[in-house]
Amino acid sequence: MRTRRGLCSIVSLDDPKSPAAEAYRTLRTNLLYTQGRDEELKTILITSTKQGEGKSTVISNLAVTMIQAGQNVLLIDADLRKPFMHHVFPISNVAGLSHLLTGECRLDDALQEVADIPGLLVLTAGTTPPNPAELLGSKAMQDLVAQARDRFDMILIDTPPLLPVTDAQVLAPCVDGALLVVHSGKVASPLVKKSKGLLAHVGIPVLGAVLNQITETDNEGYFES
Repeated sequence: MRTRRGLCSIVSLDDPKSPAAEAYRTLRTNLLYTQGRDEELKTILITSTKQGEGKSTVISNLAVTMIQAGQNVLLIDADLRKPFMHHVFPISNVAGLSHLLTGECRLDDALQEVADIPGLLVLTAGTTPPNPAELLGSKAMQDLVAQARDRFDMILIDTPPLLPVTDAQVLAPCVDGALLVVHSGKVASPLVKKSKGLLAHVGIPVLGAVLNQITETDNEGYFES
């Protein structure tokens, strides 16, 4: 479905009574329920196995549903290789995460409001640097997330896919858990299991998987050991 944004279907905002919007609300409820456990869930990484599995659609809809539930949300585009969030809303990408991590600006200078979604602030990726993984794994990134945790109820971080690069893994010290977006029928279950293992290897709990384009049998075997 093409919305007024044209690049990403934010059904939670544009068609809130649809089954798809209800599915995102269910995902939100499950995540907020997780907050009641012993360890706080405040910073969630959203990733996938390969490119093109629907990460941007999932994270933007999840952000909207959390706003609708009264959460104060920060969405960080940490895909410094192929940034996309500034196209989704759309907003400027002149000052973003890469500029913050290299000391070129402050957090308040880079945060942007989304006009039709009060309560949502977005930190775009900024200029593509020569060393994305090193920047994301830096002390500056940890300090940035720690600062944001004091200001926001929920922080959602969009990252590159797991198999091509290590960017998502190096964010382990910054996040409380990960959502793995899976395009059903596009990615073989052994590769999804490998992605899950990569997250576990660096100590990032997998909170669950979001299956896109699913049929009745497509989900069989994805996470069986």
